Amino acid sequence: MRLRALAAAVAATLLAGLAACSSPAQPAAPTTSPTVAASTGEAFPATISTKFGDVTVSAKPTRVVALGWGDAETALALGVQPVGASDWLGFGGEGVGPWAKGMYTTAPEIIGTLEPSFEKIASLKPDLILDVKSSGDQARYDRLKSIAPTIGVPTGGDSYLTSQEQQVTMIATALGEKAKGEALLKEVSDAFAAAASAHPDWKGKTMTAATKTADGWGAYIEGSERVTFMQNLGFTQNPKIAAMKPDATGFSVKISPEKLDDIDADVIVAFPIFIETSKLTGDAAWKAVPAVKAGHAVVIDGDLAQAYSLGTTIATKYAIENLVPKLESALK
Repeated sequence: MRLRALAAAVAATLLAGLAACSSPAQPAAPTTSPTVAASTGEAFPATISTKFGDVTVSAKPTRVVALGWGDAETALALGVQPVGASDWLGFGGEGVGPWAKGMYTTAPEIIGTLEPSFEKIASLKPDLILDVKSSGDQARYDRLKSIAPTIGVPTGGDSYLTSQEQQVTMIATALGEKAKGEALLKEVSDAFAAAASAHPDWKGKTMTAATKTADGWGAYIEGSERVTFMQNLGFTQNPKIAAMKPDATGFSVKISPEKLDDIDADVIVAFPIFIETSKLTGDAAWKAVPAVKAGHAVVIDGDLAQAYSLGTTIATKYAIENLVPKLESALK
């Protein structure tokens, strides 16, 4: 239970998906594009470039273990059911959100997140391990590759900063489903483009993605799915947050209650982590933020907060469908 709680606490605050700014019609492009190569006209052998070197997959994998943040959902969206998977957000059951319900015919073995059981992974006899959106820890990678060929983080993808495009492209190539991967990315791009086109007045407005935990307030830096999501709708990152130095996690900044006005923007999207939503909405410092007083803040929780944070293609489409109407109301 201690490890599950620790993993979930870290997972819920991860700022994954490093990507550069892009136009609102397109998902943000990765800082470092994944490099893939395959025999002309054939899916295999396929070579994927990672932080740890090139990994060649010689034949279509049949027993995949997906350990990285959102890696299992990405494999499912590509038509491959992992035999083992990590449940980063504590969904329970098959370890995926409701937007992925019914995609498994056989539930996977659930593997730990920050401290996975390597023995359990080995017992599943995988022919491929996915750890594409992960810590980038060398020791973890070395243990995994001793079990089976492992697709680790791309260069620049440490600390769960693998972008959606990188994650989908690398996993799709490793699974021999490049065309499906391209189609998934296009679906997300089209959904963002449609939402941005329907709300041209959002272009250039500032936003902050904020959170509150039992330890205090924080905000997400450039590159998080949460920030990238809003940028793809036309918003720009709050310049005060953008100017702050990330904390030790590398993906967020801490904000004291006395300086909570730093999150003020044209619109704020905020969510609680392991506290009651009322602990966020009832906070006196929160209520005093100008955007909050003006009604320009959206507080999300439950499935929507998790979809907004997870950043897989299927979770992102769910978040677009359910968050855009809330933004409309906040920006009337």
